[in-house]
Amino acid sequence: MKITLLEPLGIPVSVLAQYEEKLEAAGHTFTSYDTKTADPDELIARTGDSDIAIIANTPYPDSVVEAASNLKLLNVAFTGIDHVGLGACKAKNVMVCNAAGYSTQCVAELALGLAISCLRFMPVCDRATRTGGTSVGLRGREIGGKTVGIVGTGAIGTMTAQLFQAFGTKVIAYSRTVRPEVEALGVEYVTLEELMERSDIVSIHTPNNADTKGLISKELIARMKPTAIFLNTARGAIVDNNALAEALNKGKVAAAGVDVFDMEPPIPGDYPLVSAKNTVLAPHVAFLTDESMLRRAEIVFRNLDAYLAGQPENVCAL
Repeated sequence: MKITLLEPLGIPVSVLAQYEEKLEAAGHTFTSYDTKTADPDELIARTGDSDIAIIANTPYPDSVVEAASNLKLLNVAFTGIDHVGLGACKAKNVMVCNAAGYSTQCVAELALGLAISCLRFMPVCDRATRTGGTSVGLRGREIGGKTVGIVGTGAIGTMTAQLFQAFGTKVIAYSRTVRPEVEALGVEYVTLEELMERSDIVSIHTPNNADTKGLISKELIARMKPTAIFLNTARGAIVDNNALAEALNKGKVAAAGVDVFDMEPPIPGDYPLVSAKNTVLAPHVAFLTDESMLRRAEIVFRNLDAYLAGQPENVCAL
């Protein structure tokens, strides 16, 4: 089969070469690109008559899928697939696989890091130290003893809950599916409204889909404690970010740590969260570590092997 990697996977060239050698030894053709492109025409050209295309978080819209004359599998080196033209994939019977699990540890860790940065004013501390400042006005708060609300108890949400528990917190959660194994960890499931009201820290971990887009509405944000911290390392579209920025500026929410927005970075200067008070912002880096990139590649090429063996894994429902 003809297999094309449309963008870099962030792994050493030597590691990619090992995967390529194995595929070509099995009689397949493997082509890879070491640059990213969001241009649909260029993506169409790169895909060509490939049987299998591999992407990461580059948008792969319906128009590209429709133009891919021979595409059978879209192998997504990412957990979320909301950047893929799923309608066209379904219409053309193109299978979609993802790399679920590769970023569980690093996303959960960043959520903790953002929480600490918000509670201990770390960006302000850094600036103060570099400009001759002192600790005046920088008395922070501890994670220990807080109530943490986890929205979405998939693998990442569950890992985040466990990390917060290690700091001595009470964890409550909201999810459409109540998981007994999560309850066994001591996590209490509540309604979303109750979670927003009770939590000292709210952390978002749901996928972005038709059911979750705009889930965290202005009305729900208004239910939060004025001392609460809001964290989003999932998807920007899940949250009414204009309402979040407004709540921060009015002191209705104490602080926010945000890694995802309504668009991929670079973020426009007039985007409300950029100038909102008490925010710690990151340019969508939660998934991005040395370790996670190697795990991701391993899953992606294991998906390939499984598909070629007629036993596909990590198949996404369309």
